[in-house]
Amino acid sequence: MTVDVMGNHTASAAGADQPTAGSWDKQIDLPSERGASRMIMEELLNHLGVYNWSPSDIFAIHLAVEEAIVNAIVHGNKLDPAKKVRVCCSVSAELVRVEITDEGHGFKPQDVPDCRLQERLEVPSGRGVLLMRTFMTQIAYNARGNSVLLEKQRSAPAD
Repeated sequence: MTVDVMGNHTASAAGADQPTAGSWDKQIDLPSERGASRMIMEELLNHLGVYNWSPSDIFAIHLAVEEAIVNAIVHGNKLDPAKKVRVCCSVSAELVRVEITDEGHGFKPQDVPDCRLQERLEVPSGRGVLLMRTFMTQIAYNARGNSVLLEKQRSAPAD
């Protein structure tokens, strides 16, 4: 494992396909524009592969993190180009942690209506929080509601 100039732990070129003993950690500030998640998602997904996460876990993490970043950009920062979204990732053999923080006013997650209610079934928004809760092991918001911590424990291998 090496540490690059940005302080990120990465596998060396010779062992790039083997998991390292520690973790891969990365912090990045994304612009508040649609599609900005691509600046971190490819690298995150690559490191999930390096640590041999299952395809179903990778799918779950990808969906939840993408949704959280889009929510931060669109709902938190309201696509304001003067605001950034900070993404802090940590991937190890057993745990993935991703914290996404926007510069918006925040929200109260408990006030998000249940998208499974009959009167909400046709509403095109409001499913992201449910998806994140469904696919991650743990999801926690800060008191202000402008930062979410997503955690995923490695799933047990299928028998």
